[in-house]
Amino acid sequence: MSRTIPRAARRDDKDRPLIEDIRLLGRILGDVIREQEGAAAFELIERIRQLSVAFRRDADRAADKALKKLLKSLSADQTVSVIRAFTYFSHLANLAEDRHHIRRRAVHERAGGLQTGSLGLALQRLQAAGLTPDTVAHTLAAAHLSPVLTAHPTEVQRKSILDAERDIARLLAERDLALPREQATIEAQMRARVTQLWQTRLLRFTKLSVADEIENALSHYESTFLSQIPRLYAELEAGLGRPVAPFLRMGQWIGGDRDGNPNVTAATLELALQRQADLALRHHLTQVHLLGGELSMSGMLVGASAEMQALAERSPDTNAHRQDEPYRRALTGMYARLAATLKALTGGEAARHAVAPQNAYADAAEFLADLRTIEASLRAHHGAALIDARLRPLIRAVEVFGFHLATIDLRQSSDQHEAVVAELLAAAQIEPDYAALGEDAKRAVLLRALNDVRPLRVPGTAYSAHTQGELAIFETARSGRERFGTAAIRHAIISHTETVSDLLEVLLLQKEAGLVRGTLAQGAVADLIVVPLFETIEDLRNAAPILRAYYDLPGVRAMVQRGAADGYGEQDVMLGYSDSNKDGGIFTSNWELYRAETALVKLFDELNAGNGKAIGLRMFHGRGGTVGRGGGPSYQAILAQPPGTVRGQIRLTEQGEVIGAKYANPEIGRRNLETLVAATLEATLLQPTREASPAFLKAAEALSRASMAAYRALVYDTPRFADYFFGATPIREIAELNIGSRPASRKATGRIEDLRAIPWGFSWGQCRLTLPGWYGFGAAVQAFVADDPKHAALLKRMHRDWPFFSTLLSNMDMVLAKSDMALASLYAELVEDKALRRKVFSAIEAEWQRTVDALALITGEPERLAGNAALRRSIEHRFPYIDPLHHLQVELIRRHRAGALAHDDDGKLRRGIHIAINGIAAGLRNTG
Repeated sequence: MSRTIPRAARRDDKDRPLIEDIRLLGRILGDVIREQEGAAAFELIERIRQLSVAFRRDADRAADKALKKLLKSLSADQTVSVIRAFTYFSHLANLAEDRHHIRRRAVHERAGGLQTGSLGLALQRLQAAGLTPDTVAHTLAAAHLSPVLTAHPTEVQRKSILDAERDIARLLAERDLALPREQATIEAQMRARVTQLWQTRLLRFTKLSVADEIENALSHYESTFLSQIPRLYAELEAGLGRPVAPFLRMGQWIGGDRDGNPNVTAATLELALQRQADLALRHHLTQVHLLGGELSMSGMLVGASAEMQALAERSPDTNAHRQDEPYRRALTGMYARLAATLKALTGGEAARHAVAPQNAYADAAEFLADLRTIEASLRAHHGAALIDARLRPLIRAVEVFGFHLATIDLRQSSDQHEAVVAELLAAAQIEPDYAALGEDAKRAVLLRALNDVRPLRVPGTAYSAHTQGELAIFETARSGRERFGTAAIRHAIISHTETVSDLLEVLLLQKEAGLVRGTLAQGAVADLIVVPLFETIEDLRNAAPILRAYYDLPGVRAMVQRGAADGYGEQDVMLGYSDSNKDGGIFTSNWELYRAETALVKLFDELNAGNGKAIGLRMFHGRGGTVGRGGGPSYQAILAQPPGTVRGQIRLTEQGEVIGAKYANPEIGRRNLETLVAATLEATLLQPTREASPAFLKAAEALSRASMAAYRALVYDTPRFADYFFGATPIREIAELNIGSRPASRKATGRIEDLRAIPWGFSWGQCRLTLPGWYGFGAAVQAFVADDPKHAALLKRMHRDWPFFSTLLSNMDMVLAKSDMALASLYAELVEDKALRRKVFSAIEAEWQRTVDALALITGEPERLAGNAALRRSIEHRFPYIDPLHHLQVELIRRHRAGALAHDDDGKLRRGIHIAINGIAAGLRNTG
């Protein structure tokens, strides 16, 4: 006899494997703690866990009181032990959640269902819209999609920890498929890895170097990108039924981003180029070696093309056992050439040498041509079945990664470029005080220099270390492009772009290094795309006027068009989410970004009208991990872009610990890459966003003005707000933590203006206010509706019909779900001035309530995450285990700031604070 299963029970059934995995990993962690620390330590941690769960899930006030009393009574040793336990539990819970995401997706696919953001659903939608596979393939041939990995001071994971966690993730996947008798063995292996984690130091003794950051990033290429990007291409080609040109490529800032980071030099750029090439070439070498084992065909049994035979004959392989095996002979020769290439480019030695390294490849295109010779021969001689497993992924990897792996961007602040140009002009006796000139005069000086074939540098002149260092960067870029390929470095990004002269200065520095050839007046060619980065609210408003004035200059349009072989010029424009938010608040930041993009699209449409040689505009989104820094689901963010802003062209940054969350697990990594491809296809070909109505635009402008006024009234106009921020958040302790090579502030001041946006957002996440992700919106909505009661209905229509608005509100909803005013109040107690504490916290608390009310009014949902059940359940599972970390972090910060650090000879106090930062970041997942 059957009965209908209640919805709640069905949901529980779906989540049961997740709950079982969390319990399994929790039990293993508990066993390890009992073994390593003793029964008393385990019982203490278990007691804390039970009290925390009772309070969080059952609102048990007695449990809350008992928990706080217990935590305050802990010794330093006990505190560190408890913090480590809950931090590792957060890490392990993340692994279980990732596994469950993969598991649920497989269930959907086996049932014939397609999830939003999947490639399959995107192709299905394209087909339903009448778009042919040829049309899609043609669009992709001109597309450029690039996730760009950056290093920022919120990446709190050590590579040793990441590696151990990858092993646990792999074992969880194996356990899903294992026979019952095999599961005990797998669990024993998990226990070994958890033991390794417990005995491995979470924190670094020394500050993270740029070299460390390079290695951390490369670990994601090894685990995910090198294998999963070719697999993604294969899935796309299978879905379309035809080949697809390379359009998805990786970018990298690590080693080239020197804005505010004095540790990035020409030497670190060279190191990054070499390490990336080393990884790419070793991947290719391994695959060629494995292909040699697979392609064992004998010439006595099957033929080969003339080109294939010639490739085999050119091989130095004279082994008698392989004389009738043309593919193996050819691959042995190719391996020797790759090994010689590795030696020439990086100084490295290949792992194997059947024959001596010799005859290095001139570039990746030569190697690719040899691989395609093998592919064509196999197809022509009944060997097509041997192509897809390894040869085709290798061909795709060489197309995408070449010998350079990823494009490294150069980035520096405009004022630093100006200082170099000023020194060069003064030394050349052209302009004694360039920095003092007005904008028009600067442009005139720069254009004269760009139309003079002679360099500015005067032989024998002793230039400052800063000027020498900046010029060395561009010279390394030139030599790097010559050695590793032109795709190795393609962009020079200018932080704080405020004027046209900021762009011309970078062209002039390129000219000094041989990266610009010829004069603007007579056909200059620039090797690097000059990329303005508009960051503040004012800069975003000036973005289109600056680019218009730049392209109005004689020779600029022709130079950009000439930079591409097909005459189709490329202009990247980077948009800064972080600083615009810190400047004007969440709503104004997003609105000004929207307006800037719309204005830029209009500008380039005008520039290209009636011009046979177009200049393609590519938006580069400087998104961080948090909503306050442009974070949130990438799929929805791309689809919510203003009309015409994607067109197959998009770059976006991946930052901080979000890189690990997205790409440490290969399956999760491919899923995240897939959503980027799916969204880009849909945004380009289906054009889901239409021009917003005048009423919507007018409402957004009014909301923006009110939101920015409320935000700035708190952050910039409240006396001593900076004192509150530095007191009520762990910003001081974060600055001490060795979690990045970049300083937390641009200048050694206590001003909010000088604080980098990343630690600003990170700190608010740690104290569970997540203020940059919502503050100001509630006040704006309240004023807007008070102005006219009919505005409430207008806001509801905007939420229903305007993706920009609905996506922004969805992100605020998520941020507010992760906020906790009760926990935030604990951090507020760290502010010594009681009057300041009450004034600021009460203002924040009132705006939090206004924002919650505003979301309920507009969406009709009084509860958070009503439309995101998966995230809501995730929060329910993990927050009881994060709560103790917050309580202990506050207690340790209090002791730290009270001077207990002076007696903290073995560093337990500081270590406890820093491990808690790690655990909270891991538990919240998108706080960087």
